[in-house]
Amino acid sequence: MKDLFAKIYKDKGPLGKWASQAEGYFVFPKLEGEISNRMKFQGKEVITWSINDYLGLANHPEVRKVDAEAAAQYGSAYPMGARMMSGHTELHEQLQNELAEFVNKEAAYLLNFGYQGMVSTVDALVAKDDIIVYDVDAHACIIDGVRLHMGKRFTYRHNDVESLEKNLDRATKMAEQTGGGILVISEGVFGMRGEQGRLKEIVALKEKYNFRLFVDDAHGFGTLGKTGAGTGEEQGVQDGIDVYFATFAKSLASTGAFIAADQEIIDYLKYNLRSQMFAKSLQMQLVVGALKRLEMLKTMPELKENLWKITNALQSGLKERGFDIGTTQSCVTPVYLKGSIPEAMALVRDLRENYGIFCSIVVYPVIPKGLILLRMIPTATHILDDVTQTLDAFDAIRTRLENGTYKRLSASVMAAMGE
Repeated sequence: MKDLFAKIYKDKGPLGKWASQAEGYFVFPKLEGEISNRMKFQGKEVITWSINDYLGLANHPEVRKVDAEAAAQYGSAYPMGARMMSGHTELHEQLQNELAEFVNKEAAYLLNFGYQGMVSTVDALVAKDDIIVYDVDAHACIIDGVRLHMGKRFTYRHNDVESLEKNLDRATKMAEQTGGGILVISEGVFGMRGEQGRLKEIVALKEKYNFRLFVDDAHGFGTLGKTGAGTGEEQGVQDGIDVYFATFAKSLASTGAFIAADQEIIDYLKYNLRSQMFAKSLQMQLVVGALKRLEMLKTMPELKENLWKITNALQSGLKERGFDIGTTQSCVTPVYLKGSIPEAMALVRDLRENYGIFCSIVVYPVIPKGLILLRMIPTATHILDDVTQTLDAFDAIRTRLENGTYKRLSASVMAAMGE
């Protein structure tokens, strides 16, 4: 019999094998200073394009004041216990009611964490006779939720409505045999590519197929729609979303999440979400802070307006200079380049050390081999000078990538890895 850990000693995984070269710099980096458009990385000021603080609320003086006052009043423990037992308060209810009204649903329910809540919600919505149909590019939290499902599941090609319809045909035939129902899952905004899910087309398929739609709108909430209520509002199909999910970790710059749906659905989920039933309630300081952030989202449209001013300047500037930013339809701004993982390391080091630009790097296995994805998240705190400096830096690093500079610089990395 093998030692359980034998596989770990032998194979660290496609990302883990780079740990000695990457950790502390390319992965698990330490950004320091107040959350803003410019922070410190290894003692140097950098323009930060990898903070999901879309509306610039993380370090807003009004938000910090409320957070501090709430912490002083309630501490970090209250309320103690799970919501069903001893962790329920009027302010939890108030936040849920305001969130439900904002996203045009009958009711809402707070979740401690987005990832945890998504996994648990998928698990609670389906039984073994039901069938799940979901976008192949769905976030890891959706995939992990689907893994808990004891019944059948099908993936459809990313944002491909024809593929979705084919899988709905398969799911319908199977559901007729099992006596179950169908749950379709899409993201409102796909966080890596920045594309909006094709919610309008998906909702239209309800005229032909009997299914329920669950949407993860982590990146759409607060950034899309006339009022900021998300991708469903943006596409005019919020009513067609049966269960709506959003996190506080993006536009609201905090911790927590929520689901919203018809009252009867929320009542069911309250009593069947294992991640909430058996976990401590969301702390009061976070609830109070979320109420303030939601108020600002509703009453300060200039936050979203400035976010989109920066987003449009960055994305149009990249396209004008010939960069491939895919088909983003949101603030998420991907830049696709061609190169190996060692070349990506050399490129990002140059970008940070010599040009003062900090953005996230994504390589295989998250994206196909031979591609480098530099993912940028504009915020309301960025200024146009940040955009100009970044565009000039990207011109420079593209030239060095194409003329082989990074390939030569990365040779020592390749040798060390035995590649």
